[in-house]
Amino acid sequence: MAGVSLQCGDCGTLLRSVEEAQQHAELTNHSNFSESTEAVLNLVCTACGKPCRSKTESDLHTKRTGHTEFVDKTSEAAKPISLEAPKADETATSEEAPNADASQHEEMVVPEVDKKLVEELEAMGFSTARATRALHYSGNASIEAAINWIVEHESDPDIDQMPLVPANTKVEAPKPSLTPEELKAKQQELRERARKKKEEEERRMEKEREKERIRIGKELLEAKRIEEENERKRLLALRKAEKEEERRAREKIKQKLEEDKAERRRKLGLPPEEPAEAKPSTVVEEKKSFLPVRPATKAEQMRECLRSLKQNHKEDDARVKKAFQTLLTYVGNVARNPDEEKFRKIRLSNQTFQERVGALKGGIEFLEICGFEKIDGGEFLFLARDKVEMAVLNSAGSELDSAIKNPFFGVL
Repeated sequence: MAGVSLQCGDCGTLLRSVEEAQQHAELTNHSNFSESTEAVLNLVCTACGKPCRSKTESDLHTKRTGHTEFVDKTSEAAKPISLEAPKADETATSEEAPNADASQHEEMVVPEVDKKLVEELEAMGFSTARATRALHYSGNASIEAAINWIVEHESDPDIDQMPLVPANTKVEAPKPSLTPEELKAKQQELRERARKKKEEEERRMEKEREKERIRIGKELLEAKRIEEENERKRLLALRKAEKEEERRAREKIKQKLEEDKAERRRKLGLPPEEPAEAKPSTVVEEKKSFLPVRPATKAEQMRECLRSLKQNHKEDDARVKKAFQTLLTYVGNVARNPDEEKFRKIRLSNQTFQERVGALKGGIEFLEICGFEKIDGGEFLFLARDKVEMAVLNSAGSELDSAIKNPFFGVL
């Protein structure tokens, strides 16, 4: 059986003629061709007359236009192929002959589409040719389908050319067009859909921005924490260095005293003090341990109370400093106005008092050392007029002022 097509040995494409094979070779640089008894597929769309040379091409045409009916004319188009390139005159003649026959047998006309839909598309600003083409290739179904087709094929070079189909092509009955109310409702629906999509996109972008703000905030907080931690370590190291310097200074003083003592013994003609003679000091220390312990003074109790308060809340220096300042205000008011009861009476449930002093361990204890006492079942702290001791209040003020101004207070 004679071959009815040429097959490219490099890519497997089926070609109808030598001319197509030459064009394929120029485009792809493929040169291995052979005769094949398999005919080139020829599916013709019954709605628009477009030929499709493969199932993939017909599926794509259906997806774009909605046309689903095709006629298989493969056997009609299949002809034995000649491997000899035709002469120019013969080629022109052979090309003119089919065209003449086609023109005699098939007359090309503008496809019929829904006139109302064309008018509606024209009212939207589309040309007649573009509207007709869109309705024809979208299946003459609806305004929405036609507009979608125009959007997808806006870059086509022939989009503003009037489509042509064979005169005997069957035309699908157009679906009823939309009434003005339905058209208005459809437009409203499309606008609403676009608005919702825009709102969703804005919400998504806002969430992304919020996540970014949270991330930046966390990074700033972490950087601040690290900076504060480094500052605290620096202060601790500085305090430690100062203590070491003080210890070395005491050692030098002690050594100097020992040298002066040895010098005095030498001038008096006394022998040098033996190291063994230092042992009695241990006995003295042991004897001292049995002596009664001197009770701590009010100032020492206040200092220890403030040091304990700062140690209990060492992670929040700002809050501790505010507590010290508030206590200094209470003490100062009583010292300046000892006869005013309002300065000597504090409600324990007061929110400001609780936030600044009451909630911190050691705050109320400091006021009790100053002479305040709980009354009315623990509802108030009260300092009686006859128990106001100016010396105690002045001492309390001095201790608080020192604790506020000394950054190393209570650190170690």
